[in-house]
Amino acid sequence: MRAMLLDHPNMPLRAGEIERRPPGPGALLLRVAACGVCRTDLHIVDGELPEVRSPVVPGHEIVGVVEAVGAGVEGFRAGDRVGVPWLGSTCGACAYCTSGRENLCGAARFTGYHIDGGYAEYAVADARYCFALPQAYADAEAAPLLCAGLIGYRSLVKAGEAERLGIYGFGAAAHIVAQVAVWQGRRVFALTRPGDRAAQDFARALGAVWAGDSAAAPPEPLDAAIIFAPVGALVPAALRAVVRGGTVGCAGIHMSAIPSFAYDILWGERSVLSVANLTRRDGEEFLALAPRVPVRTSVETFPLAAANDALARLRDGRITGAAVLIP
Repeated sequence: MRAMLLDHPNMPLRAGEIERRPPGPGALLLRVAACGVCRTDLHIVDGELPEVRSPVVPGHEIVGVVEAVGAGVEGFRAGDRVGVPWLGSTCGACAYCTSGRENLCGAARFTGYHIDGGYAEYAVADARYCFALPQAYADAEAAPLLCAGLIGYRSLVKAGEAERLGIYGFGAAAHIVAQVAVWQGRRVFALTRPGDRAAQDFARALGAVWAGDSAAAPPEPLDAAIIFAPVGALVPAALRAVVRGGTVGCAGIHMSAIPSFAYDILWGERSVLSVANLTRRDGEEFLALAPRVPVRTSVETFPLAAANDALARLRDGRITGAAVLIP
């Protein structure tokens, strides 16, 4: 089967032919219909995450059709459309897994990082970590829900009851979570790369009450902020923007170094937290919620062979919404 392979970090992906494996016990063989291109893929390709399997097929926002079912699988059959997220498996037995925090499992394995992902014609996935997908979404539209949507949803939950919500970086995750936040009655303030008028117009079109440069303070104090951009300097900026008792959530798996800052912008029971991975419960809740809002994903599609172009455009901030590969 055709696949795009990462042989070593900081190198372009290589087009190649690899063996299509049958599904083992508990697994599904999927024909990939679409796979989102996520910023985490960039962190893997750019060598910003440790211990990358080599070679590996990236991609963890997989929409696929079940071709074959491994022994012992329940709940899926050939022909079903399913989604595969970043969380590929966990140990199921540690203190995190047994307390509803499987996103923190130390033995977790991740799709497109430890496990071959969806930049290919076929993928194998653990059925226990796959999701049934809402029929309201076409394949390309559904793909960004599986990471951008899920990490955005988890970040929004961590923001609590914040009414004035700041979103730093307006890409794939932000354009989804903004819709949910507006539907919930929150007021969204979008902070983008300085001068990125296209992203600011996009944010306002999705219901943001204000959109401007991240280098400037928003026009009102924020109750909470979510940082999607992998820029550590935004942490003190967001702390200055939130009220006493406010929360700053860092939603990326990687971020540049956070500069030192004066204690007074943290004082007043402000908090900084990271949002890590997802749980299957997050997926079930969000995929049930998305059609109710309804969340509409803005996608730009690329053929599988153009994966390097899609990654380059994402790196340069030239994607509005989400990029999706169509094998």
